[in-house]
Amino acid sequence: MLGFLKEPVVVTVEINMNVMVLTLMGLISRLWGLSYPRAVVFDEVYYGQFVSLYMKRIFFVDDSGPPFGHMLLALGGYLGGFDGNFLWNRIGAEYSMNVPVWSLRLLPALAGALCVPLAYQILVELQFSHCAALGAALLILLENSLITQSRFMLLESVLIFFILLAVLSYLKFYNLKKHSSFSGSWWFWLLLTGVACSCAVGVKYMGLFTYILLLTTAGLHFWHVIGDQNLSNVSLMCHFLARGLALIIIPVAMYVSFFYVHLTLLYRSGPHDQIMTSAFQASLEGGLARITQGQPLEVAYGSQVTLRNVLGKPMQCWLHSHTNTYPIRYENGRGSSHQQQVTCYPFKDVNNWWIVKDPGMQQLVVSNPPRPVRHGHIVQLVHGITTRYLNTHDVAAPLSPHSQEVSCYIDYNISMPAQNLWRVEIVNRESDTDVWKTILSEVRFVHVNTSAVLKLSGASLPEWGYRQLEVVGEKLSKGYHQSMVWNVEEHRYGKSLEQKEREVELHSPTQMDISKNLSFMAKFTELQWKILTLKNEDTEHKYSSSALDWITMDTNIAYWLHPTSSAQIHLLGNVVTWASANVAALIYTCLSLWYLIRRRRKIYDIPEDAWQLWVSAGGICLGGWAVNYLPFFGMEKTLFLYHYLPALTFQILLIPIVLQHISDHLCRSVLLKSMFTALIVAWFSSVYFVYCTFSPVTYGEPSLSVTELKDLRWKDSWNILIRKQ
Repeated sequence: MLGFLKEPVVVTVEINMNVMVLTLMGLISRLWGLSYPRAVVFDEVYYGQFVSLYMKRIFFVDDSGPPFGHMLLALGGYLGGFDGNFLWNRIGAEYSMNVPVWSLRLLPALAGALCVPLAYQILVELQFSHCAALGAALLILLENSLITQSRFMLLESVLIFFILLAVLSYLKFYNLKKHSSFSGSWWFWLLLTGVACSCAVGVKYMGLFTYILLLTTAGLHFWHVIGDQNLSNVSLMCHFLARGLALIIIPVAMYVSFFYVHLTLLYRSGPHDQIMTSAFQASLEGGLARITQGQPLEVAYGSQVTLRNVLGKPMQCWLHSHTNTYPIRYENGRGSSHQQQVTCYPFKDVNNWWIVKDPGMQQLVVSNPPRPVRHGHIVQLVHGITTRYLNTHDVAAPLSPHSQEVSCYIDYNISMPAQNLWRVEIVNRESDTDVWKTILSEVRFVHVNTSAVLKLSGASLPEWGYRQLEVVGEKLSKGYHQSMVWNVEEHRYGKSLEQKEREVELHSPTQMDISKNLSFMAKFTELQWKILTLKNEDTEHKYSSSALDWITMDTNIAYWLHPTSSAQIHLLGNVVTWASANVAALIYTCLSLWYLIRRRRKIYDIPEDAWQLWVSAGGICLGGWAVNYLPFFGMEKTLFLYHYLPALTFQILLIPIVLQHISDHLCRSVLLKSMFTALIVAWFSSVYFVYCTFSPVTYGEPSLSVTELKDLRWKDSWNILIRKQ
């Protein structure tokens, strides 16, 4: 029974020295002098703010993408003991001693370093020679732009790492033989593909492009599996379910989990939560939660409420009125009703309070027991301070002449009767008998007489309206827009019968205690929608560029300039590598078209296995370049050179593929092969020369003289910074 103890336990480990050496070289190139410069470098000023908010557990929304990448950067800060106390307000600002610069930059640098061995292994899995794979890895290693981008607290290197990991994992999964189906390694690489895709999308939505490419590739491969007559229907269904689980269900579940961790960590109110709904804000510690804690849940006749517009654009605001009236005549000559102004005011104010009144009764207090307002009920909204009724009529709004003016009615004893009845429509109701709820219910107010809907137009009133936002009665009310939807944010049950007592009551805190916790899925859905729809105003940036500028690298970005010397860091690529990548893509396209035409004529220039290898490699590399580059032509956002780096990485992988193909199939004599090899050596020497030449502006040291800086300006469009003497 214990016979196995008679022999020693032997563990055999195979070490690929190429991978080990490349990994070491990648680590040296990315980690060397990582804490230099000890100052804020370009977009560190942007991402650093989010790291600080994570450290302080303060909620934020970033419209640039999902939270996983931010959490990885925050992890670096956490491991370094960062307390979040640093003012991220200026590029070039010196870091204080409490900021662990090396730790904050570590994870992007590690990701950038690991891209080097990943490139090597991808070409090996594509069935190309180790020499070609080594060439791909060295090109990634010596690419100045990738080095620069990976040495700072930025996300592109992390994105590229997960993209390459997803591609490598899928290729390893695909290359396993049939007898390895459903084995441990088969499952490992398939599952890792889905996990890496999810992480790529979780870092930046740009990762979605590669995810779609791999899903398409997997779909094409599975189409061939369907044609395998040796597989039973049960086995075929198992293959389908395994791919669906690993490539769709698990990535989606992981993506949602990123938000779960994000929302769990950020439970405190902060400056960004104002763009969220009242229900979301009330779920955060502090802020609105302190104000709304203990409010009654059901709105009843006699309730005192503040009404927040759900749209939140151009800014969050509340239905508001004050004693001032509309001008008798506007500047354009149109007349008004001269009634009391009703606006949407972007600040908390006692004039934001309204009383929900039963039209059939005179009392402005809640009865005992309270009579809740339900969907479809008719109400009057009485302004709490002035006690005038919310009204609209067939008079043009001040800035939106096609809509009706909304006012608080003043009786001037003229032929303009009050029209102050409103029907409550709960937009997010579950049934037609739903009760109007504080924070949770989103409601429309439909004017009974004219069927106009109370709406925020978003226009800013002139000086006579104190620049507050215009509120109108929208006649065209087919469907609904968020500007027509309101929710009760602050709420109390009114008890005071006298107006003076009521004014005191409006200033007092609420008493009752009802919890309004949102479910995670409700918060996830709202936050995801905000990320997708919230767009900051894109302004022209000094270093912004167009997608066309990237191919020929007609642009650069100055990341950092030393405050006293000429030392500086630029996002600049290796000119030889970028040009070679473009040439390789052109050669691949032309050769592929030539082969296709010839094959159509039944002329086969290369063996079938070489053709399949050529097509599959192009599908991954040229396809990866296309899906990560072409979508930018349809994007309406400020673009920068670093957006091109994922596409560039795929294009660089194509260079050794084309070179090996030319050597193996087009150089048919020994002489030609020798000449081509010598040409490759000379070309690669030029790649290394350019890398060394631009290293001072890649790493930021040593400081160069004015003459040396001018010599680096190989293109007139490059902005190399030269101090005035």
